[in-house]
Amino acid sequence: MKKTAFLFFSIFLFTFSFAQSVTLEDYNRAVSYFRNNLAKKTIWNISLTPTWLRDSSGFTYSIQDANGTHRKKYDFKTGAISDAPDETPNQRAWEVGNRRRNPEAASPDKNQVAFVRDYNLYLKDGKSNSEKQLSTDGAKNYEYASYYGWGELIEGENGERPAHFAVNWSPDSKWLQAYICDLRNGKKMYLLDWSIDSLYKPKLLSYYRGSPGDTDMVYMTPVVFNAATGAMHRLDEFRNVNTVGFEWIPGTSKAIIYERERGYQKINLYLYDPSAKTKELLYTESSPTNIDNFNYRLVHEWGLVIFTSEKDGWKQLYALNLKDRKVTRLTQGDYYINDINGINGKTGDIFFTAKGKEGTNPYYDFGYKVNVKTRKTTLLTPEKENHEISFSPDGTYLVDNISTMSKPNRAVLRDGSTGKILKELSQTQVNLANGKRHPLPEEFTTLGRDGTTTIYAAIWKPSNFDPAKKYPVIDQTYTGPHTYMFPNGFAKALGRGNQALAELGFIVVAIDGLGTAGRSKAFHNVSYKNMGQNLLDHVIAIKAMGKQFSWVDTTRVGIFGHSAGGYDAGHAVLEFPDFYKVAVASSADHDFRMEKDWWPEMYMGWPVDSSYHKVSNITMAGNLKGKLLIVHGGIDENVNPSATFKLAEALVNADKQFDMLILPSQHHGYVGKASDYFQKKLWNYFVEHLKGEEPIWDFKLR
Repeated sequence: MKKTAFLFFSIFLFTFSFAQSVTLEDYNRAVSYFRNNLAKKTIWNISLTPTWLRDSSGFTYSIQDANGTHRKKYDFKTGAISDAPDETPNQRAWEVGNRRRNPEAASPDKNQVAFVRDYNLYLKDGKSNSEKQLSTDGAKNYEYASYYGWGELIEGENGERPAHFAVNWSPDSKWLQAYICDLRNGKKMYLLDWSIDSLYKPKLLSYYRGSPGDTDMVYMTPVVFNAATGAMHRLDEFRNVNTVGFEWIPGTSKAIIYERERGYQKINLYLYDPSAKTKELLYTESSPTNIDNFNYRLVHEWGLVIFTSEKDGWKQLYALNLKDRKVTRLTQGDYYINDINGINGKTGDIFFTAKGKEGTNPYYDFGYKVNVKTRKTTLLTPEKENHEISFSPDGTYLVDNISTMSKPNRAVLRDGSTGKILKELSQTQVNLANGKRHPLPEEFTTLGRDGTTTIYAAIWKPSNFDPAKKYPVIDQTYTGPHTYMFPNGFAKALGRGNQALAELGFIVVAIDGLGTAGRSKAFHNVSYKNMGQNLLDHVIAIKAMGKQFSWVDTTRVGIFGHSAGGYDAGHAVLEFPDFYKVAVASSADHDFRMEKDWWPEMYMGWPVDSSYHKVSNITMAGNLKGKLLIVHGGIDENVNPSATFKLAEALVNADKQFDMLILPSQHHGYVGKASDYFQKKLWNYFVEHLKGEEPIWDFKLR
């Protein structure tokens, strides 16, 4: 009798377990929430992006309806909206600029033309075509008026790199500035492209890229030439791996030089006089951690340089007077200014967006203007929601996308002076059957590791959510200190793609712990030289969710991320192996010493020290307990796949089981079939290893 009862109970458990397994219906429902399908089939007008017309007559934009996507034009003078062609001749966007890479550059007065021959810089008379050679020591890999492009791949070891040409004429046509691109000692990174069908050997690709602490790198040296005499002034003191900025001051023969010293702990602004061959320090700023939020605008008609700085604890606006060198703080308060979005030289207004000023969610952006004379700050977007804003070039108008992660978008045109709404432009349309609603994420807050600071998270639940069940948790991560993950607007919430993953029976979360961007400098500094602890607040937040919500299963926690988020995902199962059980780490920088130089030097410090070793996933490979899938594009020139291979070698040497996927034809971002393949692989990895269920492969994402 006991044996019979035991057998019946076992069959019951097996049947119950099988009945609860993920189904093709679940996958199809997940596909219906896949971000690419949502934008095309289910949700229209997620946000509106204007194209401001060069003649200032209005702007164009696109809207969606049942008949497709339509281009519209708004006319400032009449307030009328009319159909617009896809591209109006001579009416291109202000943002586009001149994309042609000309092999020569005429002076502003058109009397002379600069060009390069055999790596040296020449001038040609605009009328007689007579030539004047300005430099004589140029040679291959020591090239005048050149630069090297990010991600420009060179075939083979000694292949030719793309030709580049760039010069910077003074407004009065008397001076010509360029850079010497010195590649002689620059080291390369390498890739093998195995994906070319017509080749039966891999193609070797290389590109110039330094790693943290390297000295054998590409150096850029600014040079200035007297157009009349041909005399050259080499500014060797600015020879650096970080190219200095050089901006001529309109109406003068002087320039602003912007220098970021290596390590990003000090910046300098100089006034340069080519006639006297002198430079004068206008402004300097230093930090014991880093300076990664310094932006400036030269406003010649005001005689000012407007800049942002975190030197007083929050990113605020300042004005540097070019005459008396006095620095004046223009904005006041404990809030974060994103950037300078526009300047109206006539009214004295500076337009910007900021977060944390209006007493609501600190990640919501709002639009403002501040007057340079009165220093009065005016709120232009009063709704207590997130505002994704595009200002017209002079700030006369702004297009405002108003939403939250759980409230669909409403796009309006506002007056740039008062913020008054002038026109309703579009409203997000959600096309679901009667009685159905699109599930949207929820906000969650708790205290961070310091016990006093509120940290924010977003939670996605499946559309068939049952509070009586317990759901495994998946953490979508990117703690890279230059950004944040909280989806402050509707478009970002959909763009995360997390609702689709939730439909397979998960709770998906995105968390911003201490050390990420967009809040105070002290908040940001927590991650400096300490990125190995970036996930500590994630652990705290997920445990807090488990205490508050019975449906959160903190014994089954997974994590995924891409790029710096891939580092996080790999690090999670190595630094917190008893908490995170499953991880998918894609295109990750598993060891910052193998990365491009600038990003780790900004956030982990320079010179390179033992902190790099301590936070490396490779040196921690022996800690792995859970399941780990590492993924990389075979020709990723942003984050070289070498660190993923090196982590794989370390895991093998540590006798740890893991999974690995190389997408041979892919760069840093995955596209086409490879992107869909990876998406299915990610979903199924969590279904199999976090839910413990049999995944289904034969379904279509599109």
